[in-house]
Amino acid sequence: MPLIDIIAGARPNFMKIAAVIRSLDAHRSNGGNLRYRLIHTGQHYDARMSGDFFTQLGIPEPDINLEVGSGTQAEQTAAIMVRYEALLMQARSDLCLVVGDVTSTMACAIAAQKLCVPVAHVEAGIRSGDWTMPEEINRMVTDSITNWFFTTSEIANQNLRHAGVDEAHIHFVGNTMIDTLLTNMDRLRPPAFWSELDLRAGEYFVVTLHRPANVDAGGSFARLLAAIGEGTRGIPVVFPVHPRTAKTLAELPNLPANLRLVDPQPYLEFNYLVKHAKAVITDSGGITEETTVMGVPCLTLRDSTERPETVSMGTNELIGTDPAKLKPALDRLFAGQWKQGGIPEKWDGKTGERIVEVLANKLASKLA
Repeated sequence: MPLIDIIAGARPNFMKIAAVIRSLDAHRSNGGNLRYRLIHTGQHYDARMSGDFFTQLGIPEPDINLEVGSGTQAEQTAAIMVRYEALLMQARSDLCLVVGDVTSTMACAIAAQKLCVPVAHVEAGIRSGDWTMPEEINRMVTDSITNWFFTTSEIANQNLRHAGVDEAHIHFVGNTMIDTLLTNMDRLRPPAFWSELDLRAGEYFVVTLHRPANVDAGGSFARLLAAIGEGTRGIPVVFPVHPRTAKTLAELPNLPANLRLVDPQPYLEFNYLVKHAKAVITDSGGITEETTVMGVPCLTLRDSTERPETVSMGTNELIGTDPAKLKPALDRLFAGQWKQGGIPEKWDGKTGERIVEVLANKLASKLA
């Protein structure tokens, strides 16, 4: 029976693998022959950034944890490659399935290909064009050595075609993040601080910031937070603080009075906050997909995005990193002039099923 390694290492991965695992379990229950082992690289090792997601999303405990822990980009990449290579040499799989664009994605893809284990990439083909982002390098390297490409949009398909990928290897399946969101929409629940902060639906903002360009330099970060405080007109701004961001925040003397700092939130609580927010201000990519499906206005504090469909079709707008550009955008929001947006093709909750159908066909022919 074909054995698939499913790689997860960081918070964004868990939301993406949940749909694939659920569909693989259904496939097996219906007599299918695909097996999998879940490999956690340990890239994120804080329970708030990792463990809660396994519990809430029904992801089984990892079969293997490589326990790489913290380190620089190179240190983490090297540790993951060394430990995953050792695993494959001891117990080889038939396919390495990686998701997204974190360090674990690239590192496991490289280790697998060097041992002639084929690679499937879920969320292949997305590009921001910004080489200063580690994620962009991870995407490009992973896609350059991928065998089967599972894509979220026609834009991603075009990116792969332009890179010379054979059409037969591109599979437009949709978005596993949205599978997970739609599956759990009825389970979303308010965080413990909802009443304590006196939050009301549509009367607060959610902010997430972690990009180095926004949070690593205290002076520019302070100006950005000041612009958020001014532009949101005193309405509460709930800010789940990423560990990276917390280091810089601790050094800032004066924060906007309406800023509410909270710990990173589990999946169900965080998306409850997003769903009921007046708007989201972020520098994340994945959140812009969720706001698009939930119809929540989203302001992205970046100059580029690897998910342009959230701008062209969805509720997202690229504001840039200049704090002065934030207030005019928020003024339009308060004036009721924000676009309605729509949902991209195949973001329908059935992506995991499509992926498993392709895997079953590909692996059946490979092992025949």
